[in-house]
Amino acid sequence: MENMAAKEKADHKTAPVRSLDYIQKPIASELETFRGHFRRHLDTDVFLLNRIIRYLMRMKGKQMRPLLVLLSAKICGGINDRSYVAATMIELLHTATLIHDDVVDNADQRRGFLSINKVWKNKASVLFGDFLLAKGLLVAVESNEFELLRVLSTAVKRMSEGELRQLKASKLQNMTEEKYYQIITEKTGSLLVACCECGAISASAVEAVRIRMQKIGHHIGIAFQVRDDLLDYSQSKTGKTSGNDILERKITLPFIAAINASSLLEQSKMRWLFRKKGKSAGDVEHIRDFVKQKGGLDYATKKMEEHAGKALILLNEFPDSDTRDKFSEFIRFVIYRKK
Repeated sequence: MENMAAKEKADHKTAPVRSLDYIQKPIASELETFRGHFRRHLDTDVFLLNRIIRYLMRMKGKQMRPLLVLLSAKICGGINDRSYVAATMIELLHTATLIHDDVVDNADQRRGFLSINKVWKNKASVLFGDFLLAKGLLVAVESNEFELLRVLSTAVKRMSEGELRQLKASKLQNMTEEKYYQIITEKTGSLLVACCECGAISASAVEAVRIRMQKIGHHIGIAFQVRDDLLDYSQSKTGKTSGNDILERKITLPFIAAINASSLLEQSKMRWLFRKKGKSAGDVEHIRDFVKQKGGLDYATKKMEEHAGKALILLNEFPDSDTRDKFSEFIRFVIYRKK
């Protein structure tokens, strides 16, 4: 198993990283069918809601989660109507959480557009997020998909627990690597686990297949969030505001690893700087330099690649196919994306 893990790690590091457009090609028609389902479930006769929905549709994201649901369904037996229900539920839920996050973070932009809370203010944004959550529940109930609803409801609960756990840890500044993994498994990983599990449920009744997909989603979720946290320490232009976690005093794996590799005096100084409110650009750069010099970026990258490698090993238990190849490309995209 160790030799196999090492081979997978080497393979996913040396293989070329494909774009999402390339990964989506084999299921382009299925993704278009999903988009039709998604748009149809947003129909409403409320004028303000329609205006916000039209704006939302212009803010088209990468739709990585619906893609993951459909890839999971296809590799487990085939995409069907249940797969589209699952993908629609998850995209409604994910979109709602993004809108609520923007309100909490007082964000000004999302995907290159003014955020919905910036255009329509917080009250309308929260209500719109609630509308999307309710729609997600109705999609499940109207389709009698109570098993999918149970999986998604569990994911929502765990996401909320993870966010609150992170909020408490950030205030106390007592984040450890163990706590970090628990938090990202809940707040990010739980939804990606749900994507893989719901895709499997829609296409297969085999319990072992479902459990394998849960594990794949778990490792993808951790790798995804570690990549996000690495991007925050990048000085290049990314899809989110670089350095935002530092400004908001969110302790993530790169900083944890750097602190663990430092003397007690360095730890004390850097913890004080990290806790500081209203950091200057120089403060942010100083923290970035410290994390890089102490090996925090290298350590986090190593952990990210380890989890990606574990996901690929589990994926290779499925028969060789074009779908498996594209799924592998999806995992590589997750860890080497630039935003």
